[in-house]
Amino acid sequence: MKKTQFYILGFSALMLCDTLTQISFKLASNHGGEFAMQLEWFISIFSQPWIYGAVLGYLGSFIAWMTLLKHAPVGPAFAASHLEVVLVLVVSAVYFGDRLAPMQIVGAFLIVLGIVCLSFSEADKENVEAH
Repeated sequence: MKKTQFYILGFSALMLCDTLTQISFKLASNHGGEFAMQLEWFISIFSQPWIYGAVLGYLGSFIAWMTLLKHAPVGPAFAASHLEVVLVLVVSAVYFGDRLAPMQIVGAFLIVLGIVCLSFSEADKENVEAH
């Protein structure tokens, strides 16, 4: 597998697992009610199937992240790992009907732009080292 394909697959898996985790937490909390330090609340939360989606999402994220870190430079990898913030924002707007403020849209755009800039600078660095 080519390095580029590996990165695309790995970061896609990381982003999807992280997004699954956050959306699962949201759905579990919607069904679990307001937090209360009582046994009934914990039973309510852990009886929701979505909480197990969150656990699986965390496990998938951990595996994807550890695999990526073995092969990818940590700076760009860490930056790209934050794409899930943008994806969660989009999914919450589409699926939950959350309204996006103009500053949230600008912030999401800047996150993506920063990651693109880092990926190009890393690609340039690899090209220079190869020659």
